[in-house]
Amino acid sequence: MGHYIIVAPVILSFLIPVIPGKVRYYYVLTVAIITVLLTSIPCFTMIPGQGIRQFVFLGPFGQINLVLDNLSAFFILVTNFTVLTGLIYSKGYLEIYSRSKNDAQFALHYFSYIWLHLSMLGVLMLRDGLSFLIAWELMAVSSFMLILFEAEKRTTLKTAVNYLIQMHIGLVLLVIAFLICEAGTGEMSFDALGSYFADHSNSGLFLLFFAGFAIKAGFIPFHTWLPEAHPAAPTHVSGVMSGVMIKMGIYGIIRVMTYIRHDFLSIGWIVLIISAISGLLGVMMAIIQHDMKKLLAYHSIENIGIIGMGAGIGMMGIGLNNPVLAILGFTGSLLHVLNHSLFKSLLFYATGAVHKIFHTRNIEQLGGVIHKMPHTAFLFLLGSMAICGLPPLNGFISEFLIYSGLIRGLSAGTAYESLVMMLALTALVMIGGLAIFCFTKVFGVVFLGTPRKDYSQPLAEVGTGMLFPQYLTAILLVVIGFIPMLFIRPISLIVEGQFHLQPGIDLVSMTTIFSKISVISIILIIMVLIVWGIRHFTLRNRILRSGPTWGCGYTAGTPRQQYTGTSYAANFAELSAPIVHSCDEYLPVPEDEIFPAAREFHRHPRDVFRGGLNYVLDLIMLVLKKLARLQTGNIQHYILYAFVFILIIFSLLFFNIL
Repeated sequence: MGHYIIVAPVILSFLIPVIPGKVRYYYVLTVAIITVLLTSIPCFTMIPGQGIRQFVFLGPFGQINLVLDNLSAFFILVTNFTVLTGLIYSKGYLEIYSRSKNDAQFALHYFSYIWLHLSMLGVLMLRDGLSFLIAWELMAVSSFMLILFEAEKRTTLKTAVNYLIQMHIGLVLLVIAFLICEAGTGEMSFDALGSYFADHSNSGLFLLFFAGFAIKAGFIPFHTWLPEAHPAAPTHVSGVMSGVMIKMGIYGIIRVMTYIRHDFLSIGWIVLIISAISGLLGVMMAIIQHDMKKLLAYHSIENIGIIGMGAGIGMMGIGLNNPVLAILGFTGSLLHVLNHSLFKSLLFYATGAVHKIFHTRNIEQLGGVIHKMPHTAFLFLLGSMAICGLPPLNGFISEFLIYSGLIRGLSAGTAYESLVMMLALTALVMIGGLAIFCFTKVFGVVFLGTPRKDYSQPLAEVGTGMLFPQYLTAILLVVIGFIPMLFIRPISLIVEGQFHLQPGIDLVSMTTIFSKISVISIILIIMVLIVWGIRHFTLRNRILRSGPTWGCGYTAGTPRQQYTGTSYAANFAELSAPIVHSCDEYLPVPEDEIFPAAREFHRHPRDVFRGGLNYVLDLIMLVLKKLARLQTGNIQHYILYAFVFILIIFSLLFFNIL
């Protein structure tokens, strides 16, 4: 009976609406901490091993089996950390809604937040197909409610409905995939996939699962919900959705991969190509965004692409009977799952802090934020360096493993496989370079320079409650960057056990490589500190004066003459116009207007996939409007419809069509 304590958070969650508002947050935090402890403690013992643990529950709806292995344990630990930091961050962030939201809305929000956490844990521990799909649906509904926090905004309502519709499309694909498995094996579960794949073609069913999970993960072209939902949700929800919720799609894909028995190469290069396209187009779309959260949302697509590239390399390594290639690919992929959850949630939290103080996320309207929010600026810079894959931070480590896999793969297979690897390597290099370009734009325009307008009230840094989870996340960024083998070793063991691979990575040589990188990074940091110390010692007795930036003799400049996000990315936007589209809004100056009046110029990025989806939706709405004419309100017409329907059924039966 001891394991029944796991269901305690489920019971406690239903008390959230009746807890008084003044203590509700602390009650929710207590429930979350209990959930984290109950699920994390077994996970720490599971990751080094290869066995499984089962928790069997008998309820009114039958038996429920929770299964824990090292793969699900890894994802649970990643999920728990980000959910907990997001909840800690939410207390300070939600203060800006204290006047516009009532007590019931906050109660519903926190209830949905806890259930998003519980449903993700269910997804990670349920193997039975029906139970898994129920948890998958609960995850969609709870996140839908979280997106709806500002439902009074029409765009938010439309975004949430669009998100829910697309999640149900993915659910239908998964239902079909599980039903196909049941038809072939008599069992509807993940564990039955091994038997199905042993006797049937693997590619078709895998691609069906991949499409269903890819909608949640945000692979292109299944991504159209993601850039809209992340900005619409509160920032701590955006951090959780981007940091861990979309990883449930990655978990599903990798879980299905563990059962593959044939077609490794074909599945590997399909996943690799789709992932490379997702990563490249994701970062290209991010560069031209003006909304900081939408920009980070497109970077989620980019990093999902990088994670997928690692998984694709791993599958190709298995197909080529090359365990080194397989372990490098999957280890890099799983490590990037962890890394992305950290630096992306950190970037969202920092963006939310800026939004709370400056009341805007528009890059074009921000400038000089570092002078008012130095802690937030430092944390955003740290997250930016990590997401760009720069040493000595965590993003570099996982991308280095994927790079190593791609380079090893160049000579591991035929000319065809080598060509695919070469193209993927080129895409990954371009992704890294474009990511650096994008975040130099964001940090330079938003945090550096001078404010673009005068604020009526003094601005200051956010409180400790919002900074604490960010610094907690930042510490892990640095730890993974400086002590990578502490994480690479257990993750490589997960990969070896899940895919039944012989140890392929020479941990000694890998440790040597990362140790040298860490030493160089430490030397660089020490040199920076020495220079800073010399400067501080030299200037300690001098009076320092500050003034406007030197304008090369021109002293009439204004903050409006600084670079904007649009001007910074203008050349890139022109070069990438055939792929990345934008729409310009401005009033042209006619030739006869001698003294032009004041005008404004706006550039709006356009997602070509989103535009195609809107076209399809418009056609569906047109058809539905035509069909709506059948609703005349006349009882005779409805009787006629029923008579026609019966006549059609009779005709089909008469001619043996049914």
